[in-house]
Amino acid sequence: MGKMRENPRYNVISMRISDEEREHLENIMERTQLSISDIMREAMEYFAANYEQIEQHSKAA
Repeated sequence: MGKMRENPRYNVISMRISDEEREHLENIMERTQLSISDIMREAMEYFAANYEQIEQHSKAA
């Protein structure tokens, strides 16, 4: 049996992106040395931390 993780991840989310978005993501991966999963986790954390500002900005537009 494999090593038990402290915080196992069981959920998989997939999404479709354009070739341009994929290239952008690959550039971020090269610059940061992070995986796509790690980049997406950081993006979700950033969005959650800044949601109120993002929501106010979109209402003002």
